[in-house]
Amino acid sequence: MSTPAATHAPGRTDADGVAARARGLTKAYGSGETTVLALDSVDVDIARGRFTAVMGPSGSGKSTLMHCLAGLDTVSAGQVWLGDTEITGLKERELTRLRRDRIGFMFQSFNLIPTLNAAENITLPMDIAGKKPDAEWLERVIETLGLRDRLKHRPSQLSGGQQQRVACARALASRPELIFADEPTGNLDSRAGLEVLGFLREAVDELGQTVVMVTHDPGAAAHSDLVLFLADGRIVDEMARPTADAVLERMKRFDTIRTPHGGGEGPSVGLGLNVPGPDGATAHPDGSGGKEKRTENRTPTEPSSAPSPDQD
Repeated sequence: MSTPAATHAPGRTDADGVAARARGLTKAYGSGETTVLALDSVDVDIARGRFTAVMGPSGSGKSTLMHCLAGLDTVSAGQVWLGDTEITGLKERELTRLRRDRIGFMFQSFNLIPTLNAAENITLPMDIAGKKPDAEWLERVIETLGLRDRLKHRPSQLSGGQQQRVACARALASRPELIFADEPTGNLDSRAGLEVLGFLREAVDELGQTVVMVTHDPGAAAHSDLVLFLADGRIVDEMARPTADAVLERMKRFDTIRTPHGGGEGPSVGLGLNVPGPDGATAHPDGSGGKEKRTENRTPTEPSSAPSPDQD
């Protein structure tokens, strides 16, 4: 299923190109009878200047998809591009430079350096790269996220919501081509979570950024322009202009109708996945999924490892 991820909210202009794309993206772990297929020939386009959410049951492959698109994990087959750059053939040092210079990351655990204040954490990736921040852009990011009076505070002096705002500012500070957010509200209370989602939405609408967010929360997904639904390693549905209620209803179908695991043996029939969803969209048959741990050289703002197969 090729998914353009380009539908947008009313009043928005068309996206200027594609920020990232994958063709035939496959990720498998193990071999022989123990093979686990985390991603099964996924085709996807992430439109520039849009907010895309990725949802699905645990083990569906959503975090693996994000990690492969971001160059945090290798692929078993297929190709991935960031803009016009194919990243699947890059060496580790080239990937590290690409992630540092062209991608912003937000994670559930914030990943702030405790000995640095907020301002220092925000500019850390650029300091490591030996680059000087764009002062005008940095000021705009700080103002947009309401961090002016917190720049001298260390993480221990900030609330969870404030720490995630700092992490958001760090992701935005270098003006990356794409921001990947993995469960960015997972460690926040509802009020702080709504604030962070509002800032991500504003980053897209006001600052022209591109955001891809993995989430389990229908309310969080409702802030996006488009939701991609994964099941057993495949994109099985999508929803433009999502609402929390519509996303919740679509997710309930995963709770009652699941494809048997085991490498996709036999046809996927009688699963109910071709029934129109709340927005009239239809779904498609699934494969099977999971993932494993992988470590590599990363900057301090990147995760130490990809999640294990039961953590997606």
